[in-house]
Amino acid sequence: MPETPLPDPRRWKALVFIALAQLMVVLDATIVNIALPSAQADLHISDGNRQWVITAYALAFGGLLLFGGRIADLWGRKRAFVTGLIGFALASAFGGVAVNTAMLLSARALQGVFGALLAPAALSLLAVTFSEAKERAKAFGIFGAIAGGGGALGLLLGGVFTEYLNWRWTFFVNIPIAVIAVAGAVAVVREPAGSRNSSRLDIPGVVLATLGLVSLVYGFTRAETDGWTAGLTLGLFVAAAVLLAAFVVVESKVASPLLPLRVVADRNRGGVYAALGLASIGMFGLFLFLVYYLQGVKHYSPVSSGLAFLPMMAMMIIGSTQIGARLMMRVPARWLMFPGFLLAAAGQALLTGIDVDTPYATGILPGLLIMGLGMGTAFMPAMSLATHGVQARDAGVASAMVNTSQQVGGAIGTALLNTIAASAVTDYLKSHASEAAASPQAAKLLGLNATVHSYQTGITWAVGILTLAAVVSLVFVNAGRPDAAQGAKAESAEDAVPVMAH
Repeated sequence: MPETPLPDPRRWKALVFIALAQLMVVLDATIVNIALPSAQADLHISDGNRQWVITAYALAFGGLLLFGGRIADLWGRKRAFVTGLIGFALASAFGGVAVNTAMLLSARALQGVFGALLAPAALSLLAVTFSEAKERAKAFGIFGAIAGGGGALGLLLGGVFTEYLNWRWTFFVNIPIAVIAVAGAVAVVREPAGSRNSSRLDIPGVVLATLGLVSLVYGFTRAETDGWTAGLTLGLFVAAAVLLAAFVVVESKVASPLLPLRVVADRNRGGVYAALGLASIGMFGLFLFLVYYLQGVKHYSPVSSGLAFLPMMAMMIIGSTQIGARLMMRVPARWLMFPGFLLAAAGQALLTGIDVDTPYATGILPGLLIMGLGMGTAFMPAMSLATHGVQARDAGVASAMVNTSQQVGGAIGTALLNTIAASAVTDYLKSHASEAAASPQAAKLLGLNATVHSYQTGITWAVGILTLAAVVSLVFVNAGRPDAAQGAKAESAEDAVPVMAH
């Protein structure tokens, strides 16, 4: 028997506006990157403060996601969703009219704060709105495609706005998206009765989780600039380890935990969070190095480099909606995630062969197409399984864990792979130093070859990390087909777990 008396007749309309909000959050992870040099010149942002335009968003977003997810559970997902949209739009407007560094950084931090409320509210609304297995597969296919491909679209829009309009439009673009999503949410989004969590907010958990995640994300950011053995970097990692360990202890003791340990202790969900985190490291690595390669080595314009990623995004949508969503009802999730991540790794492996003269059509496009297809196929069942079988009252925090694993993975990927690439440049220049003496042209070519070698090295590491994501999904994700009977069984089993002090 279905768990809700009747499915919401407006659920497919609701999906449009939920997906639109998710697109806005994902866009903002990359759209500002391409506009950053223009904004820096316009507002006279120092090189030291430049990274904070990215970091302020990442810290607020990554640090507050679990809090945002639990607020959505307690306060109501629709209310959290609409509040997040309005707040995100206002923060974007503030960023668009920024006249100095402080205004821009404040706007980015506020975008992160409201994004941390909006992202888990969107995913958890999807999880509680679509309870029938086939419909859930289709809905998560669309949502997964947007979550995976939105970053590539952000690169394209960032390029278009920077080249033809103004960097400020990378902020202003969020306002019409948010207005449409708010109007649609008010009109058609309906939260199922009885899905709200009525317990008290776990304040110690909020403080420990937020400080722990901020320390972790900031630690990786500092590692990229100061080095892995710098005092501040090590101090932040130690602080993150202590705070997050304390968080786990507190969560096992309190009556109403911020993150009920049953959410992450489930083998399937734990496996999905780990696999998505690892995959995000690999994805961010690819975006990072390929954008640098296309613009710095191949001299693509911002628009052209954004367009270069569109075929990958198209294949992500195909993989998610035509392969993942169609096969999810027929095969266990790991038999989509494992080959999907492996295919993505194979696509990236093709890109390790790039050199100074690699043509796009034969040397770059095939790898992007294969990677997009693999990622789309793997992301869709992963995002569905991350909230499958969880109690409705925990849907927000389970959704927040999806975003947290991706956000932390992205921060790790950017810092780790950048550091590896920087070391590769140094080693290459040392081992080929004699070549630079021949002529100025030889020295210039050596510099280019060293840069490309560093990208090859970074992408090679990303291939290994994506392969590890595939192995994790094969070993840990053991759920069968997410059919209705199994879903009901999972729910009833979880409902038997009391929420009480240990």
